[in-house]
Amino acid sequence: MPLQNLLPGDLNTLQDLLQKVKTNTDHFMGYPVAKDFDYTELLPFLNYPMNNLGDPFVDSTYAVDSREMEKEVIAFFAALFRANLDDWWGYVTNGGSEGNLYGLYLARELHPKGMVYYSEATHYSVQKNLHLLNMPNIVISAQENGEIDYEDLERTIGMNRHIPVIIMANIGTTMTEARDDIAKIKTILKKLAIKNYYIHADGALSGSYSAFIEPRPAFDFADGADSIAISGHKFFGSPMPCGVVVVKKSNRNRIARSVAYIGSIDTTITGSRNGHSPLFLWYTIKKLGIEGLRERAAHSLDVAQYATDELNKIGVKAWRNPNTITVNFPAPDPAIRQKWQLASENGWSHIICMPNVQKEHIDALIAEMAAQPVII
Repeated sequence: MPLQNLLPGDLNTLQDLLQKVKTNTDHFMGYPVAKDFDYTELLPFLNYPMNNLGDPFVDSTYAVDSREMEKEVIAFFAALFRANLDDWWGYVTNGGSEGNLYGLYLARELHPKGMVYYSEATHYSVQKNLHLLNMPNIVISAQENGEIDYEDLERTIGMNRHIPVIIMANIGTTMTEARDDIAKIKTILKKLAIKNYYIHADGALSGSYSAFIEPRPAFDFADGADSIAISGHKFFGSPMPCGVVVVKKSNRNRIARSVAYIGSIDTTITGSRNGHSPLFLWYTIKKLGIEGLRERAAHSLDVAQYATDELNKIGVKAWRNPNTITVNFPAPDPAIRQKWQLASENGWSHIICMPNVQKEHIDALIAEMAAQPVII
């Protein structure tokens, strides 16, 4: 039976939505979403129901997939995050929140009686994940810049030394992009003689490019992480939300089970998984390579420094954490916040200088801010 053509009103609805999306995409700098991508070469794949169900490293009876590309993507990030050559595994997720859920899930299975510690600056989704997993937790104070308060962390763990420790480390907090130092956290655990612990790194934005900057932050497996989650639609860029989680394979093996229906093993959070997202990430990695990604990070850092300097020139007290692309400043006029889609909290706003942000975009925003009063 032939499909019914869309009515003129429905076509207008689509056109209106397209125009709205285009306009709003032109004017946002408050969220960590890259928009400088071109996946035209991948458009033919949208004609197929690609589904990477099950474990990406185990063949399935469903063969309309992109498993080979997904395995290459995971191998790339495992090397980037300095995982042990013989002890890594991962998959392409629906986004950073799923990656964090997976890291916490592994930690719970390894340490069923463990206590989760995370800072007050942690992304809101972590509390939801902890509730879903029914994991006891303690919130640790954050420093003024958003980084975890290591003294409070040490003091609090010290009061619960008989309980296994599960750390949710922020590799770039939501508002200020503060990075928790995993090497410092490991030192605290050693000082307190904690033997049973698990460290998960939430690197949604900052973890995506931290390997390309100097000095390199302490955030990956070589620094002590047991798992790392990032978002794929942020620094790398994707038309749909996606992410990557990399864990130690020896830990993953503790939860794997065979599923006859799909001819694979059950190791992921979701059963059916988007088969297109791995293509986008694979394409970007192959197209840019390490040097292209390094240049991408350098550009963003340069624009962030430019934005900080230019805002201060007009009297706006802007600041950023070292080697980050998030610039914080007192919240401007509501109309400006709405137009540029600036995320705001407690009287502060930020812009995130993603790779697509150019200095002329900063100039346009600052020109509008210079003509408006700043809300202190």
